[in-house]
Amino acid sequence: MKTPHLEKRMKMDRAALAAFLDAEFAQVAGMFAIDDLRPMGVTVRLLHDERHLRPGGTVSGPAMFALADVSIYLAVLSMIGPRALSVTTNCAIDFMRKPAAGVDLICEARLLKLGRQLAVGDCLIYSDGLEAPVARASLTYAIPPDPPADPATAR
Repeated sequence: MKTPHLEKRMKMDRAALAAFLDAEFAQVAGMFAIDDLRPMGVTVRLLHDERHLRPGGTVSGPAMFALADVSIYLAVLSMIGPRALSVTTNCAIDFMRKPAAGVDLICEARLLKLGRQLAVGDCLIYSDGLEAPVARASLTYAIPPDPPADPATAR
């Protein structure tokens, strides 16, 4: 049985995605590492840092949201190429348990649908070294139209 969405060719590799993220989103430079990249999926690590903690020493919800959001963004870009204007249009996140202290968070992200205008994905977020997920998220991204092939046709 063929799975057509897995036959799509990736347009960016790990190095290209990391360089793109550093160039386009300097505000998150050094926060994330791409552990694995595959068609329609990515594994991204939120590197442990005190700035991600909330009172009580746990990783904050906004930091976990950022991990899920960046992970789906990178999964989308790996398949469509470097289109910075792809944007989140929806996100739902469930925080299921307190993350372990002092370790990275790891996000396993996969695209469920990659269309011309929308991409839908889901994520499971884990504390490094633990089996049970600490959060799960579902995200939808809007994909900008393809740029014109010839600037003369854009008139």
